[in-house]
Amino acid sequence: MDGDPAVEPELDRFSRILPLPYRVALIIVMGIWAWGLNLHYLSLIRIDVPSLIRYPARNSPHHPPHYLSCYRVALSLTVPLVLSLLLFWSLTNGSPADIAAWEILPNLYLLVLVIGFIVPIPFVSRNGRHRTLATLKRISIGGIAEAQDGKFGDILLADALTSYAKVLGDLFISLCMFFSSKHSSTGPPNRNCGGFFWVPFIISIPSLIRLRQCLTEYLRVQKANKQTGQISAATGWGGVHLANALKYSTAFPVIILSAMQRSPNPSKYGMSEAALFRLWLAAVFVNSAYSFWWDVSRDWDLTLLLSKKERENPEYPYGLRRHRWFHAKEFYYAAIVVDAMLRCTWSFKLSPHLDHFNDLEGGIFLMEALEVLRRWIWIFFRVETEWVVRNHRGPAPDDILLGDFASASNKFDEDD
Repeated sequence: MDGDPAVEPELDRFSRILPLPYRVALIIVMGIWAWGLNLHYLSLIRIDVPSLIRYPARNSPHHPPHYLSCYRVALSLTVPLVLSLLLFWSLTNGSPADIAAWEILPNLYLLVLVIGFIVPIPFVSRNGRHRTLATLKRISIGGIAEAQDGKFGDILLADALTSYAKVLGDLFISLCMFFSSKHSSTGPPNRNCGGFFWVPFIISIPSLIRLRQCLTEYLRVQKANKQTGQISAATGWGGVHLANALKYSTAFPVIILSAMQRSPNPSKYGMSEAALFRLWLAAVFVNSAYSFWWDVSRDWDLTLLLSKKERENPEYPYGLRRHRWFHAKEFYYAAIVVDAMLRCTWSFKLSPHLDHFNDLEGGIFLMEALEVLRRWIWIFFRVETEWVVRNHRGPAPDDILLGDFASASNKFDEDD
């Protein structure tokens, strides 16, 4: 398989063009541009994202809008990335020996990327930078702010990290190979670098963060109900948070079984490769189906996957909801279709012609980029849902019991 060191020790063509460190950097920078586009479009349709995530407001009309600051950060990281790539290509000219010899270039850029997040940048708000770093620090251990302190922002960032899980794994692999005397970080990616444990663990961290956040919210609801002596009509008993925690926990069997399949000797686990594949297939199907249902029914508050009565309600288009901020209903249907397709990219493994696609280095990069695209689309509709709920004084989607979901949705007013 292309890019698998156990099978193909030679450097594949794609890795000669984009070595692993550059791929990691490219997807991170793509994500920053994508967030800027999220902020820009949502501001054009009068959705105030900074107020939703409790981000510091602009104190003067002369200050640039938030999306422009994001574009500037993205541009300041893109220019050195392009220059570094051009220099790398001119020095190596596709030669595996030269690519290994100049591995310092892409790793220097990764250092620039890290410094860009830590060191103050002149055109980035100091308060905004401090808030971003504080949020990253809080969620890095699974923490989550109270609603009035920016809980929604914590959830958005932590959910975005789940889409970067494999990118984080590649970052670890790249650094592991760079500091290893046996490998070059620009050589064929050794996805077993660091042993069996570390890469799956790194990939699991974003889901562990969201799992802990969900459990924290459940405990908060229980504590609040205990103090009042009754179950809150707005938050219920917290069952939705346990259901959300269960969703994130379905990622762990997929990660573990994927690591077992990648082992040089899968039979040591007491089952055949075919049996491992069938277990992985079942696990990934459950994870994808549950996550897709949650995207549509919970995060976007749409009725398509709920009961027939709810999705065929004559008060709103089929499968949507009564109040919508995006006036074109086709936006919602298109988002549902794209989300379903990108949640099921694992199905390539079922095709006799595409079963090795996810093992090719180019295929791995494409899957990671498509997941960032899926998350970019998801953010538009997740933020829109939060805006609709808050402007109609209803409970936030994360605080609605599963059984009360439809009734809460029906409380929205008609679209303007």
